[in-house]
Amino acid sequence: MGANRRELSLLPERKIRSATASDWPAIWKIFRSVVQRGDTYAFSPELDEKSALKIWFAPGAQVFVTDAERRVVGTFFVKPNQPGLGSHVANAGFMVDPEMHGAGIGRAMGEYALAWAKQQGYQAMQFNFVVSTNTGAVALWKKLGFTIIGTIPRGFHHTQLSYVDVYVMHREL
Repeated sequence: MGANRRELSLLPERKIRSATASDWPAIWKIFRSVVQRGDTYAFSPELDEKSALKIWFAPGAQVFVTDAERRVVGTFFVKPNQPGLGSHVANAGFMVDPEMHGAGIGRAMGEYALAWAKQQGYQAMQFNFVVSTNTGAVALWKKLGFTIIGTIPRGFHHTQLSYVDVYVMHREL
């Protein structure tokens, strides 16, 4: 795992591109490994592949992948936070291959998502459900200009820590 991080960080760039149907097996591998831990996403750790596909590629979502070392190492989507009169605010979800945590992939995807959303005409980005104990994500989003605008007390049933708070995070574009 450590060698992968070091090698990846030496790459001059990572390719972020729109996902295609042929990326799903790699996305599913990342999705499953992240969700099964039960510490960052509200999805059931037992969620099946067909349901995961419908969630990640939901109508209105633009899905992306990050390629490095000739493989998909991260994925994210950007979509309207709410339909209709709330569609000027973007929402997004991010997942990084657990073997690649700490290599800057999340930051690269976050920066790309913010720039892409602004280019598409979104006025802000909001995350509705950031688990408070996901300290890496909370710190990253703060570094990228997000603020915590709300707390849902004990809103997430963490598989190891019992009930923990959830943050709503927001940033103007």
